[in-house]
Order: sequence, then C-alpha cells, then structure tokens
Amino acid sequence: MYNHSELKELVDKAIVNLSYNTEAEKLINPVKYIFSIGGKRLRPVMALMACNLFSDKIDDAVIPATGLEVFHNFTLVHDDIMDQSFLRRNFQTVHIKWNINQAILSGDVMAFIANGCFLQTPPNCLNQVLRVFNKAAVEVCVGQQLDIDFEKAAIVSQEEYLRMIELKTAVLIAASFKIGAIIGGAEDKDSDLLYECGRNLGLAFQIQDDLLDIYGDMRLFGKTSGGDIVANKKTFLLVKALEIANGVQHKQLKKLISTMNTDPEVKVKKVVELYDQLNIKTITENLANGYIERARNLLEKVAVDETRKKELTLLANSLIGRTR
Repeated sequence: MYNHSELKELVDKAIVNLSYNTEAEKLINPVKYIFSIGGKRLRPVMALMACNLFSDKIDDAVIPATGLEVFHNFTLVHDDIMDQSFLRRNFQTVHIKWNINQAILSGDVMAFIANGCFLQTPPNCLNQVLRVFNKAAVEVCVGQQLDIDFEKAAIVSQEEYLRMIELKTAVLIAASFKIGAIIGGAEDKDSDLLYECGRNLGLAFQIQDDLLDIYGDMRLFGKTSGGDIVANKKTFLLVKALEIANGVQHKQLKKLISTMNTDPEVKVKKVVELYDQLNIKTITENLANGYIERARNLLEKVAVDETRKKELTLLANSLIGRTR
C-alpha cells in the first residue's frame, strides 16, 4: 500500500513529465507556472488511494489521475479571472502575471491536455472513466454558472448554496474517487460508495474553504484575508448569517454587503463581528464535520479489508479543522 506522500510524489513526477506542444512557449509557460506554484494534488492522490484499495498495481491510474489535477488547475485559472483574484497559493494568478487573454487561452489548452491524460486509461475501462469525468466536468461548469448567478441574487438559500458547491467542487472530488476505483477493478457498488464518500468530503472541503477565507492563517491559506467579504461573494457563512440574523443584524449585514466603497479592512471587521455574534464559525465547522463523518461511514461500507482503508481514513481525518 502507498502512503499519501508517495502518491503525491508520483503525481508531481507525472506533472513534470507532461508533454506539451512547445511551438508556442507563450501558451505553455503559464501552464507550467500554475503547476510550479504547488498545490495539495488532492484529487489525483484521492484517485490513486481509491485505486490502491482494490489493487496493489496503480501504474495504470497515475496518468489519468494526473488528468484530474490538470483539469482542476484549468478551472482555477479561469475562476481566478472571473473572481478577479490577485493571488493563488501566495503567488500571482496567471491573468495578473500575464494578461486575461493569455490566461484564458492557456487555461483552454489545459482542458485538452487533461483529455490526453485520460486517453491513457486502460482500454477495458476507458469508456467508463471518460463518462464519469465528462459528467463531472459539465457539472463543474454548471456549478460555476450558479455561482455567477448567485452574485446578482438578492437571496440564496442554504439548500441552493450547498447544491452549487456540490457541483462546482464536490463532484470532481467524487469523480476522482470513482475513477480510481474503476481503474483498480472495483465492483460497481464499491465505486458508487466511494463516489458518495468523495462527494461528502468535497462538500466539507469547500465549506471549510469559505471558513478559512476569514478565520484561516493567510500565510498557509495563500489568499487575501476576507477576500470573499470584500467581493460580496456568497459563501456559506454569509448565506447562513442572513438566514438566522435578527432584524437589526440582517439590516446591518445587507447594508455592508451592498456597499462597494467601504474601506475593505473596515468592511471585513464589521462583517466578522456580526458573524461572531451569530456563532457562524461554530455552525460552519459543525456542518463541515458532519459531512466528513458521513464520508467516513460510507468508506466503512466499502468491501475491502480495513487495513487497506488506512490512508483514505487518515486523509478524511486530516480535513477536520484544517488550516489551509
């Protein structure tokens, strides 16, 4: 069995060894850059862990798993443009370091590089893997569209918000689990259980991201503190706060998020004060931990020896109270 560090190393090596059309260096340099600034490689590592549950031979899964990381980073490049973000992992975002047109085009080519990785899936499960990936890829785009729509929506319910992050974030993590399991030779029942396990972990991961934007250590998190508040972005914290605030608090919060010319530091400070009054941090942590607990329960039902689940269990546990 491989541990987390060994799997991440395999993915990092595969990324370094990706082949590119070097005819246009300006196209490829941003691609190399986004990979060079690091990342947890969470999705490919999850895929390889899922594969390793059912098979000691994971070589066939390494390149398809790398395709998941390429696709994920493609979405980040485009998301940063849409969100007008300046930092990614404490480095300049691609559109800031180059320009928007370059970032769009370099992001586009990453989608096709990802497809090239998936085409190296073993023939016996290629169609099944492509169906899982393509479904997830479309759902990610739907989730991003909902996120954009929510920017102009006066009210977003908790249910609507959770559905949006399920599509935008959780389904790709779920697909990573399922793709790895399929390549490892899992039965349909087990690959479906792992999909649901990944979906729950993905929901927890994004909810924690919302939390870390305000309460995380920015030196570790790699983003500007309170950036979501400054941008008036709908997050779980804001959605929940608007839902449970009393009349005065609700009015204060609505005024703060509808004003664009407030000093950013003052705005963040006042919104966080309201969140603290409403105990939003604890509510958010409890919701995320509930999803992690459901994921662990689903993993227990997968029909492999418990000793083989050790790394996935450790990974799930590591998400509790994460700081980055």
